[in-house]
Amino acid sequence: MSTKHLSPEVLNERRLEAVRLRLDGHTVAETATRAGLSAPTVSAAWKAFREGGWTAVPVRPRGRKTGQGGTLDAAAQQVLGAKLTMLPDSGEPAWSSRGLADALSEAGRPVSARAVEHWLEARDLKPEPLALTALVRQRSSAGRWYRQQVQPVLEAVRKAGGGIWQGGVRVIRSQSAPDSVWPRYQLYLHGKRGVLHTRCLWAPPAADDYMTLFQRLHDLLPGRPTALVFQGAYFQASPDIRRWLEVHPDFYLINVPPGHGARSTFPDRPMP
Repeated sequence: MSTKHLSPEVLNERRLEAVRLRLDGHTVAETATRAGLSAPTVSAAWKAFREGGWTAVPVRPRGRKTGQGGTLDAAAQQVLGAKLTMLPDSGEPAWSSRGLADALSEAGRPVSARAVEHWLEARDLKPEPLALTALVRQRSSAGRWYRQQVQPVLEAVRKAGGGIWQGGVRVIRSQSAPDSVWPRYQLYLHGKRGVLHTRCLWAPPAADDYMTLFQRLHDLLPGRPTALVFQGAYFQASPDIRRWLEVHPDFYLINVPPGHGARSTFPDRPMP
């Protein structure tokens, strides 16, 4: 079914409905019929959701809207700073640049997602994903750790149609603002194609912060496994997090120790 005659608003409503139908277990063909879309459009909406969450599903017009400049004024930066210390209402695990741009637009401060990315980079809020695949052929403890503890889990989760994420916690070393007026800690995630999701905190994350992050990742693909390769935290020390992982056996948390040389949090857990 052609979508050329649909307005952007109607098309986006149908794309969102298509994702909801797919989450309910309907096939692509069934979803296409129910939502009034073509099968390729349903697949594109589903792929966008898996890679970027709900905010990535609507199709946005090409080009820059009037008023969407490449820089952020003081008011826009204040909104961004406040949003980053909160959780997105969309259910995403943390803020993407697109989600932040949408939040700014709703606050009457329209800017492009690219401008948000430049702002994040200037504040040391764009950590790079781990180069894990480079360890595949390394004859080292890091290489053995990846081949034995990480690669089998990721392959099994991928085969089951699950979600694969990298993440970590770090101290922000931005020189653009004093510590007294800017949070010093960052929780971050990288999804497919390295899309960054981030949240800032004034104090080191507590167990509840981590479990909220895990739960949101888990809820993105109900009934499917999720793997998270995470660095910067020692989860074994938290009884609450251990209990959460035991209750969610389809969530595979893999710690990345210094040098990429340790085992996963629960190496004896059966694969999906």
